Amino acid sequence: MNILLTNDDGIMAEGIAAAYKELAKLGNVTVVAPSGRMSGAGHSITVFEPLLCEKITIEGQFTGYSVSGSPADCVKLALMELCPQKPDLIVSGINHGANVGINVYYSGTVAAAMEGAFYKIPAIALSAAHEEHTDFKNAAVYCIEVIQKLKPITWRGVININIPWLSKGKPKGIKVVPQSTMGFDEHYVKTQSDTGQTLYQLAGGIHRDVDLPSDTLELVDGFITVTALGFDMTDYKGMEKLHQIKF
Repeated sequence: MNILLTNDDGIMAEGIAAAYKELAKLGNVTVVAPSGRMSGAGHSITVFEPLLCEKITIEGQFTGYSVSGSPADCVKLALMELCPQKPDLIVSGINHGANVGINVYYSGTVAAAMEGAFYKIPAIALSAAHEEHTDFKNAAVYCIEVIQKLKPITWRGVININIPWLSKGKPKGIKVVPQSTMGFDEHYVKTQSDTGQTLYQLAGGIHRDVDLPSDTLELVDGFITVTALGFDMTDYKGMEKLHQIKF
């Protein structure tokens, strides 16, 4: 199996090294990742300036391509120029922090996987709930266990996998759940710079409560969550209403 591995925390991140170690047991892994942290980059791409791409070795871990662009840039460049063979699977992560609920729209991790899905390649986004000292080693083991269960890998779109806080013990199990759309309880903290300029820092970010089973609630409850994400954003019920209008 040929695997393309990327992320949004940067090629030096601990999560991508942990993922590489486990994925290398499944096949040939090509690493193409941002040169620096691109968290929250969403599905942005670089258009008006060239990308700097360097082959580097992370001592004792892997050799890969460092790209001065977004996660989506990395996948696009990898598929067109860098991969020796078309990947059978694209994996993005392991992200330092969960990507559940509306976070998937902001996430560079999910966007990188979705870019692969645009090219009709099975893609997986891997994330671990944020902790000060995230156990990426064991998070990677759990991620690979889920990936093994997903074989044969033939789906369209993205499989989004999130690992709960491992400091609280082993996951209670695996749950296939929908993405929550309830959003966050957020606010901005207003301060001033030393020169008197107004600064706003986004804070909060706790998921709002929801009664239905969802990725946000099950993750907090200690389960590994697995969600299928699609890239067709058409609102079909809304389309039905539009068709009833005489234009």
